[in-house]
Amino acid sequence: MKKLKWGVLSTANIGVAKVVPAMQRSAYCEIVALAGRNLDHARNWTGRLGIRKAYGSYAELLEDEEIDAVYNPLPNHLHVPWTLKALEAKKHVLCEKPLALNANEAASLIAASAKHERLVLEAFMVRNHPQWLRTRELIRSGVLGRVQAVQGVFAYCNTDPQNIRNKPDIGGGGLMDIGCYCVMASRYVFAAEPCRVVALIDRDPDMGIDRLTSGLLDYGSGRQASFICGTQTSFSQGFRVFGDQGGIQLVQPFKSLPEETLSLIYHQGENKQTEEIVSPCNQYTLQGDMASRVFSREIEPEFSLQDAILNMRVIDALRQSAETGRWVQLAEGC
Repeated sequence: MKKLKWGVLSTANIGVAKVVPAMQRSAYCEIVALAGRNLDHARNWTGRLGIRKAYGSYAELLEDEEIDAVYNPLPNHLHVPWTLKALEAKKHVLCEKPLALNANEAASLIAASAKHERLVLEAFMVRNHPQWLRTRELIRSGVLGRVQAVQGVFAYCNTDPQNIRNKPDIGGGGLMDIGCYCVMASRYVFAAEPCRVVALIDRDPDMGIDRLTSGLLDYGSGRQASFICGTQTSFSQGFRVFGDQGGIQLVQPFKSLPEETLSLIYHQGENKQTEEIVSPCNQYTLQGDMASRVFSREIEPEFSLQDAILNMRVIDALRQSAETGRWVQLAEGC
């Protein structure tokens, strides 16, 4: 297939520092335009990144008929509004996670996607990484036996009150920023939805964001997922899968550098441990490959817009649980 032509909404750091350069190395993506808050700002970045077109507003970029799809890395509260505008402009959308501020807002995209015949994908880049594909392959092969539990952790330290991640009114906080990975990963491993959840949240007294969240997700039939995410602690990440015959450990499940060689460790019983080497790759490039192929109708999306809504539904329930101090029921079975 020929390369899909992309536009980028905003000069957000996640985009210009990581995602856009990675997509430029894709065999299926051509980044043709970037829009900033003003034209000079946009031109600064298009010059640095070697992109042909600069726009001084997001609306101008969406009017560009050359563009097939847009990447939306705007702050969380702008994900749905500008994704809707992109759909109206007949553009497919790869939108950064979390897709919306809540599940109801995310669900508003369904009708627009159908009406304008354009697709929306949520940018969980880790699902394209070979270490996660191999993890799922091992689980499906049965070498772990019956998977009973998963455990995730993702944390960093950011106390800057001006950082968008520390502004609760625009979707900041640890659960939305990094806890969403742990929620998604548990759903990915179990290939199911939790039937109830409970959470404990500690909030920053000045900024109001959740700075430490612990969650427990009950998948029924004795299957459990637990996670911790924090934004004012030392950096840490990890993910483990526990089965009745073996387990898997991902040392760098979420954040990895393109040049890093990763290790996936799985064991059977007490004494048999195997370490598999995962060759270096750029998970953002792989994500761009996948999105372009989906938008070009070359392949079907494995994770649809509905999946993004379901992930937000769990996050909503975790927030509700923290407020009430009780389990929140999502479905029968627990």
